[in-house]
Formats: sequence, structure tokens, C-alpha cells
Amino acid sequence: MTQRFALDPSYRRPDGGAVVIGGSPLRLFRLGAGGMRVVEALEAGRPLPRGHDSLTARFVDAGVVHPVPDLVDHDPALLTVVIPSGNGEVPRCIETGGRCRVIVVDDGAQPPLAPIAGAEVVRLDRNTGPGGARNAGLAMVTTPFVAFVDTDVDVDVDVLLQLLGHLDDPAVALVAPRITADDGTDVLGRFERRHSPLDMGSTPARIAATTRVSYVPAAVLVCRTEALREMGGFDPSLRYGEDVDLVWRLAQAGHRCRYEPRCTARHRTRASLRAWLTQRYRYGTSAAPLAERHPGALAPMRMSPWSAATWLPVLAGFPIVGALVGAGTAVALARKLRDVPAVESLRLAGLGNLFAGRLVAGTLTRAWWPVTAVLALVSRRARLVLAAAVVVPAAVDWCTDRPELDPVRYLALRVLDDAAYGAGVWAGAMRHRSVGALLPAFEAWPPKGGPAG
Repeated sequence: MTQRFALDPSYRRPDGGAVVIGGSPLRLFRLGAGGMRVVEALEAGRPLPRGHDSLTARFVDAGVVHPVPDLVDHDPALLTVVIPSGNGEVPRCIETGGRCRVIVVDDGAQPPLAPIAGAEVVRLDRNTGPGGARNAGLAMVTTPFVAFVDTDVDVDVDVLLQLLGHLDDPAVALVAPRITADDGTDVLGRFERRHSPLDMGSTPARIAATTRVSYVPAAVLVCRTEALREMGGFDPSLRYGEDVDLVWRLAQAGHRCRYEPRCTARHRTRASLRAWLTQRYRYGTSAAPLAERHPGALAPMRMSPWSAATWLPVLAGFPIVGALVGAGTAVALARKLRDVPAVESLRLAGLGNLFAGRLVAGTLTRAWWPVTAVLALVSRRARLVLAAAVVVPAAVDWCTDRPELDPVRYLALRVLDDAAYGAGVWAGAMRHRSVGALLPAFEAWPPKGGPAG
């Protein structure tokens, strides 16, 4: 079967030359004659020349290009659907028409789940958490592939079978669809349609720590059964973040994990503001134990030292100094990337510094907000910085995304979202006596991809 690939939006080949820039994190590749033939075919959508596998594999692993398998139904006999239920909730997704085996794991619910037509209900004596419940279902799977679906998700079995297209590649162990919010008409539902932590966007991606799509929720996951068993399944000691941990362990073991937004599922938004904030808080509590297991992967802010040097004077009240440092960074990068046109180097430096500013603002209002809030009580400059960090990114997003909310309510929910998550991060850090999820990370750029082919 002929492989098809799509270029990531980050892909650039300045002036049609022998340098490719793209991926996540952004990388630079220098091409030989063979590599030039491959990228020219990729750009034109032509059949790839022989011997392309090595280069396209490197590009896929770097997020420069993405495989595009045909979304066709696979044999239902290849797939088992496992649905954990910890609170006695009857799953929303069990109608498979008898095409797939469905296992519903009653995770110690009180009262116990009643029999469910079209599904096998397995009762656990005590609540083990979502990871433990999924592992109990995994132990019963006899098919080569398994789909995990949460009780509050609507997904068609055809979507699950189409996702198996990615698993035709033996290097892929996990694939996830796009999770969108239900069509709720309340304020929270309208907010989540543009700002859900479960929605990873409309662009395909590899899934790995420190990349654009660094995690996917376990709301819907389709996996290679044997790969999960080799990894020991989900970590049952993690009540939250067990899905993130699984993906990162798979990636560290050399497996590929893919995000496929052409396939979608719908997730129910929490019914009340209190439940919604509790959800965000619990997500935050997972940061500290994940940071202990995966050092450096949870840094709330990741940028180059030069970008940090650009924004530090701005935060201290010296924007002109920051602008001069930023200009110096652009000149230094242009000299470093001698085989890249100067205009492209300036573009990279400028966008890098702007993106770093967005990261700084997000960190001040999310993971670090307890500190910045205290500083704002005693410092006028800190109040101005915090106000700008809150308002400017939200205003830009509101103008860009045009959510179904007025700016005031949109801003208020953004603030509450960040505050609840940040409170969870700090609670988890104190509980685990770990600051790994609060420390920034600094990395030099460009991390060279070396000769690409």
C-alpha cells in the first residue's frame, strides 16, 4: 500500500533550498540530493522516490510530516472495547451492533451496575481508580487491539475501527481521536467548545512529552494490546494523569503514538461550575507525580535562554532593554544559521520570542499564580504585569477563536480555569514534596537534526 504523508503547518523550506525547518519542538534539517528529491515529492503530493523510508521516518518522529492512512473500517473481530465505570454511571457508548466485544468494568460502584445489553459487566470488589479498572478490562482482552472509552463519551464504533488504520503500522502502539465538547447551550458548554483541555485541535500530530500535543486524554484511546501489556498497562497508583503517563512510557520505549483529528468523539461537559472547577483542580494535582516519573516533561515554561533574557527585563519594567536583547538574539541567530536566509532567521527569532512571551504569561497566570498574586498585593508593577498576562492572551484568543461567549464571561472562565488548575499543581507539589512541575526549563535552539538525507 502506498504511504501518504501530510506536511505539518510548521514545515518550511526557505527559498526552496536544502534546509527544512519544522516539527515540534522546532528542528532544523539539512538535506542532501536524495533528501531534496523526497521533500520535493512531499511538497507536490507526488509518489515518493525509492529509499524515502529513512528520511520520512525521521520527519514523522520529529513531527515534520504526518502519515495519512485511509480511514476505512477494519475487521471488528480485531477490536475489544473496554469501558471503566467507577461511579455506577451507565456508559453512553455501548451500541456496537454486536460488531465488537464490549467489556464494562464496574469499579466497585455502589450500588453495583445492573446487567447491560450488548456488554459483559465485570465487577471489582473495590474501587481501584480508572487505571486499575482499565487494567482489569485489559486482562480479559483476546484481540490484538483494544479501545478504552470513558462513560461520559459518545463515539461511534466506526470511528474506533477507522483509527485502526494507524495501527497497520507496527511501530504505532496508540492512536487517539479528537475529543470535542457536547453541544451544550449553557455557559460552560459554550466555553469548552473553544477551550477544552481534552481537545487537542484540528492538526494531526505525534504524541510525546514536550511536543505540541504532549498528551491525549484516555476518554478514547485505541491501542495495540501486546504493547500495553509489555508496559504493564496503566499505572493504578495514579488517580489522575494515568493516561499521560502511559503515552509517555510508550514513547520512551520506542513506540509511536498518534493523534488523528479526522476522527472525533464527544465528551460531556461538567454539569455545574463546582464540578467543572473540581475537574480542573484534579488535573493540576497530577502534575507533581508525573514530574517525578518523567523529570523535565512537566516544566510550565520551556524556552531558550535568549528568549528568557528578552522577557526578564520586560517583567522588571525595562521593555526597551528587553527589545534590544530580542534584536540581538535575532542577529545572533542569523549569524548562526548561515545557510538559512536572513529574513527567515529574523522571522524565527521574532516568533520564538513572541511565543516565549505567551508562555511567560501562561505560567504567571496558571502554574505560578499563587506567587504572582502575592506579589501583586505588594507591588504596583507586579499588578500591571499580572493584569497584562491575564487580559492580553485572552483578548487575542477571543478575537481569533470567536467563542460563543461575550468577552467578560470568557475572560472570567479563563481566570477560573487557570486558577483551579494552578491550585491543583501547588497542592500536588506540597503533597509529594516536589517542585518539578513548577520549575522552568531552558533549551538552546536550534537543536540540529543533522544531515537528513
